[in-house]
Amino acid sequence: MKIWVINRRVILSILCIFILIGVTFVYLSDFGNMIIGVMNKDKVLPIYCVDTEEKKIAISFDAAWGDQYTNGILDILDKYNVKTTFFLVGFWVDKYPDMVKKIQDKGHEIGNHSSTHPHMSKLSVGQITQELNETGEKIEKITGVKPILFRPPFGDYNNRLIETAKKNGYYTIQWDVDSLDWKELGAQPVVDRVTRNVKKGSIVLFHNNAKYVLEYLPLVIERLQREGYEIVPISELIMKDDFYIDHTGMQRKNKKE
Repeated sequence: MKIWVINRRVILSILCIFILIGVTFVYLSDFGNMIIGVMNKDKVLPIYCVDTEEKKIAISFDAAWGDQYTNGILDILDKYNVKTTFFLVGFWVDKYPDMVKKIQDKGHEIGNHSSTHPHMSKLSVGQITQELNETGEKIEKITGVKPILFRPPFGDYNNRLIETAKKNGYYTIQWDVDSLDWKELGAQPVVDRVTRNVKKGSIVLFHNNAKYVLEYLPLVIERLQREGYEIVPISELIMKDDFYIDHTGMQRKNKKE
């Protein structure tokens, strides 16, 4: 009996060791793939921020899951005379067409945020094209303007996505300042995070349906304007041609030879 107990413990110990080795292998494989991806010189990057001497930044709102605070956001932007960029998902456009028109009429820029909000790096070229075109056509039908900016859902991208977006007339846009407003930690943490990390040429990520957006937005705008920043739509911040994107995702002007 005593031998059986020892054997069982040995077997359980061996099983635990194999499980630990397996988990470690998976973790290290994922981490290694991430490092390889970042260091890969052939990796194509979206625009995270812009190299500029002007004290200009852009703030943006991703809209996918609701409309509760959008009117309030537009009122705040009007109050501070600020124009921004809204990235809209196709099913949001379907549900709130009047709001899409209102955003446009208020002088804000509308970007494409896909049709169904998928992880687009997992899609084929045909599927990516469909996601872009469906939403682009819906936005153009309502506003009369074809969007030229695209933000991947979840910030998820690969070379195929960025290259396909470019072929369809889009600049792929990320952000270098994440407000983390979706964590619903309150207004002040968002204000502190954004104002602490913003710099010339930054692109800030907000969400139109974040719980505390109507509290933090005026505080952020007031602080940034007080510090001398001009807030502009993303298309007014980025370069449209003769540029390259460095390894950090910063868009830079090509140097003349």
